[in-house]
Amino acid sequence: MARGDAPQDSYHLVGISFFILGLGTLLPWNFFITAIPYFQGRLAGANTTTGILDTNHTGPADTFNFNNWVTLLSQLPLLLFTLLNSFLYQCIPETVRILGSLLVILLLFALTAALVKVDMSPGPFFSVTMASVWFINSFCAVLQGSLFGQLGTMPSTYSTLFLSGQGLAGIFAALAMLMSMASGVDAQTSALGYFITPCVGIFMSIVCYLSLPHLEFARYYLAKKPSQAPGQELETKAELLQSDEKNGIPNSPQKVALTLDLDAEKEPELEPEEPQKPGKPSVFIVFQKIWLTALCLVLVFTVTLSVFPAITAMVTSSTSPGKWSQFFNPICCFLLFNIMDWVGRSLTSYFLWDAYFITFMLLFAVSNGYLMSLTMCLAPRQVLPHEREVAGTLMTFFLALGLSCGAAFSFLFKALL
Repeated sequence: MARGDAPQDSYHLVGISFFILGLGTLLPWNFFITAIPYFQGRLAGANTTTGILDTNHTGPADTFNFNNWVTLLSQLPLLLFTLLNSFLYQCIPETVRILGSLLVILLLFALTAALVKVDMSPGPFFSVTMASVWFINSFCAVLQGSLFGQLGTMPSTYSTLFLSGQGLAGIFAALAMLMSMASGVDAQTSALGYFITPCVGIFMSIVCYLSLPHLEFARYYLAKKPSQAPGQELETKAELLQSDEKNGIPNSPQKVALTLDLDAEKEPELEPEEPQKPGKPSVFIVFQKIWLTALCLVLVFTVTLSVFPAITAMVTSSTSPGKWSQFFNPICCFLLFNIMDWVGRSLTSYFLWDAYFITFMLLFAVSNGYLMSLTMCLAPRQVLPHEREVAGTLMTFFLALGLSCGAAFSFLFKALL
């Protein structure tokens, strides 16, 4: 949905780059939660690294409450540092925030992989792991907020691609887990290969980000000079967005029909009645325009993170012990959820299996992905073009708020169980 004078996204390179960047932002979180059996195996044992990926440690032996702590200590720094990024984003150059965060995340995940080869007692191992989780997600917050700020200046198609990449991160982690379990190699080699995989993904994200300044299409939008644009974009999604003067769009009796055609050249354009005067966007004014969408996003992730993965990862197969009981949780909890979450983000159809827990996970995940994608894509369309970076950054904060609320509720729900 580009402006009429915008260059073409040759070979869809910008779209692919943002898809991979979306993948990279959620790889750390997904690789930590999908490896819960490995971490619980290390925490349940003595001074050893024989805690393996294919052992189900989701029962009462979880003395460290690892599921809950990894969720809370992932989302709390995400909330705090996203809030910080919302107000200080103009103080630090965008390139420093994004590239610096990617490099630090890469180094910290390399440390996590190296710990596979280090013998540690459960207590120190838990402390080091939680510290890694905290710092990795702190930089992920800055990275995600900065990227959403960039996406706010681009056509909404690229936000959808970015969100689809984020949804794929969970599938990627679950498949890496299954491949490690099925590889037949020793426990240390299996775990080491598993944790090296996200390092490769983050390195690819760095390469993609560095390539953006060399692509004309990306340069055109990321310059963020709405005052030089020939017209102002108007997007109405299913008549949820009303044309009104407070958003800088003239009142009109015409309605723009919803379309699923994401062709970048078919975005309707309107000439503004007056020249735009962008100035410095106000966080408070932008919040007034998107507060309802932000509230919806908070509620979506409050519900989701209150039970996933802290509660859902505790479910075990009712069949007799065997190969299926080992693969049940990685497949039916993590892989299934992330596949359907990705389906929801990508707005495609889904199918149902004939089992209560699996059916519930399907509906749970697809609704999470769809509602998350809907709110993140609609918010930047509710403000003026020069306010879209602020809107994207604010929505990332409310995403983190919902995640943190959900992580906090997970402790309550586990206590009730």
